[in-house]
Amino acid sequence: MKTVTLTALLFALMAPGASMAGHDDAGKQAFEKMKTLVGKWKGKMGGDAAMPASVEYKLTGNDSALVETLGPGSPYEMVSVYHMDNDSLVMTHYCGAGNQPFMKFKPGKDANVVFFDFVSGSNMKPGDMHMHRVTFTFDGPDHVVSEWQSFKDGKPGEKAAFDFRRVK
Repeated sequence: MKTVTLTALLFALMAPGASMAGHDDAGKQAFEKMKTLVGKWKGKMGGDAAMPASVEYKLTGNDSALVETLGPGSPYEMVSVYHMDNDSLVMTHYCGAGNQPFMKFKPGKDANVVFFDFVSGSNMKPGDMHMHRVTFTFDGPDHVVSEWQSFKDGKPGEKAAFDFRRVK
């Protein structure tokens, strides 16, 4: 009986499109969620002393990469690029600090929360300030909050929270 069950399992796993678990698809699903951001957004950065902010998202590379431009046209413009690397959703943030943190999506329980955590970076030394993680919380198709967490000397630093609404 065990041989038949094991044989059936092996055939099922070898079938086209078979997957060991939904975990492999989590990055793809998160990327599809991120793609819904395409367009222009306006909002604010910060809490009580909120400042106006804007962001634009567009697809490039035959829809294989999502380009985020924060503060388009401003002296503080920054770009992040999100794309699949095999089954993993990854991003590189081209920061105003002159470094380029590379982050990877970490699956969670809520499909409306997309979280990235630091993997490595370029143009930075150990201890340099850099963006270390970012969380996107989707509140319907026209409202998103992104929270960026910096690190310095290996410890959490300042947070920057952006509350955006889609421009229609």
